[in-house]
Amino acid sequence: MSEEKNYFVHPSAFVEENVTIGERTKIWHLVQVRGGAKIGEDCNFGKSVFIDSNVSIGNNVKIQNFVSVYQGVTIEDDVFIGPHVCFTNDYLPRSFISDWKLVKTEVKKGASIGANATIVCGITIGEYAMIGAGSLVSKDVPHHALVYGNPAKFKGYVCSCGNIVKKTQDYLLEGTILECDKCNKTVVI
Repeated sequence: MSEEKNYFVHPSAFVEENVTIGERTKIWHLVQVRGGAKIGEDCNFGKSVFIDSNVSIGNNVKIQNFVSVYQGVTIEDDVFIGPHVCFTNDYLPRSFISDWKLVKTEVKKGASIGANATIVCGITIGEYAMIGAGSLVSKDVPHHALVYGNPAKFKGYVCSCGNIVKKTQDYLLEGTILECDKCNKTVVI
């Protein structure tokens, strides 16, 4: 008796054996998912996404077209990854070296990464952080931080709703409480 799939994989996608895919996830045109990958529920992968071996992706993650997520990357729940984002996993890549060192990267719950951003390995992108389009991110990004540029630099804080939270006098002090004027939530820095 065959087990009924409770997720969608487009006929042009290639999903290797030993992949876990959560309920209601949609994997679209020309996506490649390598063995050992774990994908949560309610995810949506756009055209030509590449998910490498042993990558871990949480629930409700949206990955837009032409994104490459390489081995060593962990993506938590509710993350948005814009088109053409590229993650790296090796500080010193050489085509002729076979004993390279995998360097891990974490993307925390609710973070958003804009189109064409490059994420250098070995960093953590904090909860609900927002990375601007085209950014080169090479350092840890704090929770709720807004960063952009090349290299990406801190520009402010954002609420979990995505709204930029206004500056206060104590803006950079740890434990500062900021209020979002769009959804009225508080952000604790």
